[in-house]
Amino acid sequence: MKAIVIANPNEIEIREIPMPEVKKGEVLLKVKYVGICGADVASFTGNQPFTTYPRIPGHEFSAEIVCIPENDKNLKAGDIVTCNPYFNCGSCYSCERGFVNCCTDNRTMGVQRDGAFCEYISMPVERIYDGKGLSAQELALIEPFSISQHAVSRAAIKKTDNVLVVGAGPIGLFALLAAKQKCNKIAVADILENRLTLASEYGADAVVNTKQQSLEDFTKEFTDGHGFDVCIEACGAPETFLACIENAAFAGNIILIGNGKRETAFNHSVILKKELNIHGSRNALKDDFINNIDLVAAGKADVMKMVSGIYEINDALDAFKALQHNDGTLAKLLIKIGD
Repeated sequence: MKAIVIANPNEIEIREIPMPEVKKGEVLLKVKYVGICGADVASFTGNQPFTTYPRIPGHEFSAEIVCIPENDKNLKAGDIVTCNPYFNCGSCYSCERGFVNCCTDNRTMGVQRDGAFCEYISMPVERIYDGKGLSAQELALIEPFSISQHAVSRAAIKKTDNVLVVGAGPIGLFALLAAKQKCNKIAVADILENRLTLASEYGADAVVNTKQQSLEDFTKEFTDGHGFDVCIEACGAPETFLACIENAAFAGNIILIGNGKRETAFNHSVILKKELNIHGSRNALKDDFINNIDLVAAGKADVMKMVSGIYEINDALDAFKALQHNDGTLAKLLIKIGD
């Protein structure tokens, strides 16, 4: 079968590899579409510290069941599904307490283990989720939506809260979608106009280009001087984390989704002074996937607006390079693996 392989940083090859071995309790899947995540781009550019090479990337995907053992999910051959790509050990302290998304030996597909950029994969039955009639393209977007949905769930957002999303890349836009299910007043900040245009199309009540306007001034106007009840950081930069601390209301919540690569220096007394609640967020849980499938199926979230382009498997290098040099015009790119 064909597979997209990152042989070394900045080197992508289409290789012929053996079909997957299907073990007891596993399902053989024919991959349909795979989304390119920021982590995949980081693996491609050599900036993902957990990736070893060669590596098959990909953890945002949809697939058709080829064969499946008898199961209690009523899943059968021919069903279009998506999957949970975060493999946990089941025995560490986090797993024993039910925090499987925080497994101390987490092995995410496409990073610590091979991913879904190939024609067929095998997966444990318990990691497969019924697509409930969604298209294969929509189902390939459920995983990144779930990352943001899980992050938004970390704080008890109320209907009356003011929410700020800092960063309007795909994860920030999905956080906007998730937050809109909980409250009515959401602003999005970024430095790229193209991304802010997408945020407006996704229902942001206001957007601010922080290269052109002071975020502090915007916050005062938008929140009547109170600050934001919830700030969602979706960039992973020290500057944006500090901006969240500065613009959060007293007793506010900060949710961190962005994966930071640089150290942040600040006087932590401001956290005490404001009594801020700071929540980290990692991966997603089963309920996040299932709830998002239901949301999209009910027409409450149009994830297809996120798709900026679809590439064929043989054009994978072009897709990765397009995201590597993205000027903010592109949101999510999908690669079509199979019919």
